[in-house]
Amino acid sequence: MAFKRFDPEDFLVSSDSITSTLWSTGTPTLTSFNTSSVQAAGSSGNYYLSVYQTASTDSTAQVQFDIAYADILGSGSILYNPIVPSNSYSRTIYGQYRSMILEDENSSFIFGTGANIATGSCFWVLSIERARYKQSLFPGSLNLQISGSGGIINLTDNSLDNPVNVFIGSSRVYQLISGSNGTAGSLPNSGYVAGSGSYGLVFPDLGTILLNPLAISQSIQVNVSRSNNSDGLNNQRLFNAISLGASFALNSEETITSDYVFVRARNSEFNYSENPSFISGSTGEVIYSNFINQPQVYLTTVGMYNDSNDLLAVAKMSRPLLKDFTKEALVRVKLDF
Repeated sequence: MAFKRFDPEDFLVSSDSITSTLWSTGTPTLTSFNTSSVQAAGSSGNYYLSVYQTASTDSTAQVQFDIAYADILGSGSILYNPIVPSNSYSRTIYGQYRSMILEDENSSFIFGTGANIATGSCFWVLSIERARYKQSLFPGSLNLQISGSGGIINLTDNSLDNPVNVFIGSSRVYQLISGSNGTAGSLPNSGYVAGSGSYGLVFPDLGTILLNPLAISQSIQVNVSRSNNSDGLNNQRLFNAISLGASFALNSEETITSDYVFVRARNSEFNYSENPSFISGSTGEVIYSNFINQPQVYLTTVGMYNDSNDLLAVAKMSRPLLKDFTKEALVRVKLDF
């Protein structure tokens, strides 16, 4: 066995973005939407509505995403205690997302940028089931079709129109606009709604999409109920709009970091072997005299050790590589993590 210390230039770190389908159907677009009456009637149904790719009673049914409604005033849902005003499920959800995203309990959500902005005192939440995606949602792949009494609208993120990363708190964010495949295209007003801002916010690293009811209502008349101490069925309202739209495309993204190690065997190196067929175990001499000046060995394995001589990684070659004084070898080892 022969050893050689790596030089700094023998190492290279590279990152590759891998995309894949997100939905459990194995297709980029989800076209069938179903809910569970058991979940909706249970305690969790006060907070969110789970959406499945098939009937919830089907053995293959899996949650694809959840729908929730948040309201800073606590409107549109039942109060926890009738004698405590505004303390409701929708207000709790608003506070949860405000703490998680804005990281400030005194801040408000702003939909849109520049001249097209609006403060969001309420919003819908689409929370993608964590098991559906790998590292994050893939920007530019979002195409959500929503249908209301005023027509149909296709929503996407603005990742292509604004390729520079923007953050709210520590979370990467894109505006949800009318358009397709990450751009508003030639749509008027750049995919925004005059006076209402954008259609929402997309947080790819959180797997979360916030929808602006004001903009959606103004465009296609899908309204929310903001009555006090009353279940406005706002989660069901959005589900109906998405189900009628019958098209929700979204992909998953994962960044794979690879460490490339270049193993170099120069012509004068690694030409002898300690294998018993090459070296005599009793005398330590080369068994065949013609191998003394003209050895031939086959490289099959690369082992990487630390300074304590601990074996850390092993790379196996696809086939043995002939090595002698007239040949040099360069083996590229890829370590993914």
